Amino acid sequence: MKLVDVKGVTFVEGGVCAAKGFKANGVQCGLAHKPLGEMDEANAAANNALPTAKKKNDLALIVADKMCSAAAVYTTNKVKGAPILVTKEHIKDGRARAVIVNSVNANTCNPDGVEKASKMCSLAAEALGIDENDVIVASTGVIGQVLPIEPIANAMDGLAKGLSYDGNKRALEAIMTTDTAEKEIAVQFELGGKTCTLGGMLKGSGMIHPNMATTLTFLTTDVDISAEMIQLALSDIVKVTLNRASVDGDTSTNDMVCVMASGEAGNKPVTTDDGEFEKFRHALYAVMMNLARMMARDGEGATKLVECAVRGTETDEIAEKVAKSIIGSSLIKAMIFGEDANAGRIYCAIGYSDADFDMSKVDIEMASESGVIPLGRKGCVIEFSEEIAKKILHEEEVKILVSMGDGKGRAIAWGCDLTYDYVKINGDYRS
Repeated sequence: MKLVDVKGVTFVEGGVCAAKGFKANGVQCGLAHKPLGEMDEANAAANNALPTAKKKNDLALIVADKMCSAAAVYTTNKVKGAPILVTKEHIKDGRARAVIVNSVNANTCNPDGVEKASKMCSLAAEALGIDENDVIVASTGVIGQVLPIEPIANAMDGLAKGLSYDGNKRALEAIMTTDTAEKEIAVQFELGGKTCTLGGMLKGSGMIHPNMATTLTFLTTDVDISAEMIQLALSDIVKVTLNRASVDGDTSTNDMVCVMASGEAGNKPVTTDDGEFEKFRHALYAVMMNLARMMARDGEGATKLVECAVRGTETDEIAEKVAKSIIGSSLIKAMIFGEDANAGRIYCAIGYSDADFDMSKVDIEMASESGVIPLGRKGCVIEFSEEIAKKILHEEEVKILVSMGDGKGRAIAWGCDLTYDYVKINGDYRS
């Protein structure tokens, strides 16, 4: 899909390997979907029994040439995957050197989950010759199934030996589950006369809803910046990007966004909230905003990206409430899929958003590459051309534009349509 340009940054290739000092790799170690009660130490034989469509890389590694500043944000779900518990401990000191991540199995709600997550770190550390406490661990996949560690252990040496400065695509494939499209990006920008790079990859197609469940996102940069400043920027930018994307209203147990900064760009260290920090923050927004759009567009079974832009509220917080409410409405998602411009559903979602507003000032429009059409004025549905509306909604990217008055508040949120395929995909997710 088309990237949204952001002033001051240039898009480049390379994903998590675009920044100086980062290698990556991904391999197929043989993890497999199996019903609870039948899980054993799955190996290649189990993997060979999978349908061809489910045979792919399932274990990824990202490694920095030297120690990095690091920070992360995590799911708000009170049930947290074991990898999150381990990672939180490992990056308390604001340092990390590597990320090990598997797909297929979430390693969540298991009695030995923390033990297995820690083992993944120690296996990676041994293969790389680093301290296991400097390894970030993540998992994604089916919740509640025992994670077989033997396939991971057997694959680790080969995974490490295959690391390369252009291994981003292999790593990206390994973290995908029900994703149908690759989600990676990298940008370059200037800090103090030095060219800096920030890149990332994301997996996410279902269990996505505003509130930092945001799936797995791994970001790397060669900017010299302290862990404290990374955390400040990351926590801020997540709120206006990934936290404003919704596919199905579910918040996952394993979601994490982590950043590693190698410092190899050679810029003056960013340690305070100054102009250079703002440039880094701006680049981070460019990356995460575009990843959020990719994630929403690739919602399970989705055929359309939906963007809701709200303006004219008293505060940004009020606008955000409204945008999230609209983008999260199943009725509106279904309406977009059916290409039925039902303004009443939009007014309804605004009404239950818990936002303060004057209904007599609320205008609604829908837009796409095919044009713009007003659907509501001053709180009332108006007459419009169904033919033109259907043409507008037929595009792959559709915008819902809401004006709520003369205030300075504004917000954007992203979602997708709700299709028959969403039910099909999730009806047999474990099979």
